[in-house]
Amino acid sequence: MTEVTRAADLVARRLYEAGCRHAFGMPGGEVLTMVDALERAGIKFILCKHENAGGFMAEGVHHVDGAPAILVATLGPGVLNGVNVIANAHQDRVPMIVLSGCVDDDEALTYTHQVLDHQAVLGEITKATFKLTAEGADIIADKAVSIAMSPRPGPVHIDVPISVADMQVTPKRLRRLAPASPVVPAGPDLAQARGWLANAKRPVIIAGLDVLSEGSHAELQSFAETFNIPVITSYKAKGVLREDHPLCLGGAGLSPRADTVLVPFVKDADMIICAGYDPIEMRPGWREIWDPEQVNVIDIAPVMNDHYMHQATVNFIAHTGESLKALGLGVEPVETWSGNEIATAKAALSDLFDTREDWGPAAVIAECRDTMPEGTIATADSGAHRILLSQIWQCDGPRGLLQSSALCTMGCALPLAMGAKMAAPDQQVISFSGDAGTLMCAGELATAAELGGNPIFVVFVDAELALIELKQRGRQMAKHGVAFGRHDFASLGRSLGGQGYRVTNRIELRAALEAAKSADTFTVIAAEIEARAYDGKI
Repeated sequence: MTEVTRAADLVARRLYEAGCRHAFGMPGGEVLTMVDALERAGIKFILCKHENAGGFMAEGVHHVDGAPAILVATLGPGVLNGVNVIANAHQDRVPMIVLSGCVDDDEALTYTHQVLDHQAVLGEITKATFKLTAEGADIIADKAVSIAMSPRPGPVHIDVPISVADMQVTPKRLRRLAPASPVVPAGPDLAQARGWLANAKRPVIIAGLDVLSEGSHAELQSFAETFNIPVITSYKAKGVLREDHPLCLGGAGLSPRADTVLVPFVKDADMIICAGYDPIEMRPGWREIWDPEQVNVIDIAPVMNDHYMHQATVNFIAHTGESLKALGLGVEPVETWSGNEIATAKAALSDLFDTREDWGPAAVIAECRDTMPEGTIATADSGAHRILLSQIWQCDGPRGLLQSSALCTMGCALPLAMGAKMAAPDQQVISFSGDAGTLMCAGELATAAELGGNPIFVVFVDAELALIELKQRGRQMAKHGVAFGRHDFASLGRSLGGQGYRVTNRIELRAALEAAKSADTFTVIAAEIEARAYDGKI
């Protein structure tokens, strides 16, 4: 018998086929069929309190299960509420399918209430945007998944007219874009690069986001160990090489203090390998810090280097892991960094971020890292604490610290942690937010209670925008627009169905963490710190 199904069901089935098991958002009448189709396909729809937070929950799930994130938004204000997280997915290279509802084209000619051109709004912050048609539903769904997941990953939008979602269609046959085989460098450029590797005495690897999306961390570690090459990562790529590994120099580009060690180290290199290094995460201090005419630079990325943050001597538009294997093939390792420079740099970085203070943000992070087990997933909000956290928090694997590193948006850590906990219920998950960032998404604590699980939400309470206040002082400006009240976040957590603790020292914090790890609900830990607690530390 010939199958007849709704157009929305074809979209939902393709998303399920792609590995999606969760969708997040706020429904309106225009997306009810789409939500119903997702549920029928086996994709659980999670009601959030705001679309922006819903998108970050979806991203948290993606970092665990690898499937595209799904955000559902109704027309008008629903779509606009999601603009921030969609732009974040675009800049942070997160594959996300954005499903929005819209009125039919004929209806929109005269009915203008809440109606706007979603495709025009999202066109600049997505890889592609489609309007669903009934006969083309299966093709559009496959295109959306393929485009979202292909290098470099990002968000794809599908606008779903009300009548089209419900329209009965008879699929002629399934259309699926065949996955592309990894591209591997070859020819004279590869031979030349092997020659550079064979003669390099001070090589450095800078690894980035593409190592994550291409799953190349094992190849990266093998290559680094074989040729004794130190690895610096971008912040989102933290953990692609365990950070307690003697060759790992941690994350770079966000902390000016760390740059005092890492930038001179890179400038002293005689060969630089950019392995999937996407400089969208980096700050101006890393713009053109080497001259490819003076040092051999190999850039391996899935797309052309057209950002001009750095230049390369040779560019391989290829798969990072396969390219590293090809680069090392037949090359005899030689002694590198013979003067103990790697260990010296690693020790210098550790000394810069001293965690021995009696109390303060560094003490909070250190206690959390010591108390939480291996395999813990941490998330970080934007702010002064993230700069410190990204240096002190040691990642024991890829995607061990989730954050908004390219767009640097506030209000992401708490929902990222919620999504990660949903997808990995047996792992410990902890988020770190400033008090301002927590206030942006405080309503999602109610969602956390409804979802169950025991994520831990650490809030740095200092009653000001610490990083902005620090910049304000640096420009010798008066303090305006950065201070607010000290709020009782522990009570807020308890009032919305979780546990809550206010801590003012290491002993209290450790006790709260131990209780939170075995709790049957979420825990808010409000770490009270002094204003200006980050001075001289980031």
